[in-house]
Amino acid sequence: MADIVYMRFKHYAAALREKRRPEVGDPVLAWLIFAGLNLLTFLLLWFYGLLQKALDADPTHITLFIVLIYVATSLHCLWRCAAISRETTAQERFAASLTESDASVRHILERGGPGYGEVESLVRTHIRDLATKSKLLANDQRLDQSLMLRVLAQRLNGSTPFGAFASDLVMKLGLFGTIVGFIMMLAPIAGLNGEDQAAIKSSMALMSAGMAVAMYTTLAGLVGSILIKIEYQFVEAATARLFTSAVALTEVHVIPVLERGKAMAP
Repeated sequence: MADIVYMRFKHYAAALREKRRPEVGDPVLAWLIFAGLNLLTFLLLWFYGLLQKALDADPTHITLFIVLIYVATSLHCLWRCAAISRETTAQERFAASLTESDASVRHILERGGPGYGEVESLVRTHIRDLATKSKLLANDQRLDQSLMLRVLAQRLNGSTPFGAFASDLVMKLGLFGTIVGFIMMLAPIAGLNGEDQAAIKSSMALMSAGMAVAMYTTLAGLVGSILIKIEYQFVEAATARLFTSAVALTEVHVIPVLERGKAMAP
């Protein structure tokens, strides 16, 4: 993952120095920009003491737990961005190696193509499975990749659905913190003596602390859920583009060649 991020960063830096426009839609670039903005926001909150205040006001440490979950989920999102970016690069190399001649396409299907066999990719595995399926089918059977496309979609998604789980988890943790805060706020009222001024002041302090827990955990859960959804939208959009490109590539260049090969077979 680190090598992909480093190479992408060097590529974008070179594009900016040469006043060229970087590739649009690269998930690694989108993640780096979004993570930079988030880091700047966190630093400003820490500099002005707001983040420390929120952590200190939460004795349940739910807010800290939400922050840690967000950091870990962001790193997982970066790993998925790097994986999709690697798959996209391999698929583009394969598409660039194709020509209109059947012999060239068959050579690429069998040997991996120039510069493409260096990196194993899910799209290449899908195409190899298509070639294997074509050999196993009878000559009068049409090659249909509908079911195999579902398999390819599942493979490309990988562990990306973890983002939806993490977003829902931090939201539920925020709501859990809200309930805990309200319990802390209302607990002192049960044994409150209206004539004891010291007890009233102590109860008011406990109620204020409980309200702070409820508000900070709710805020952390909502913000964390929104940020996670935004980050994984980069991965999902890039995966959808890669899947669409793979479908077009196989339908235009691979399936016709395999079907003509079956028709010419004895």
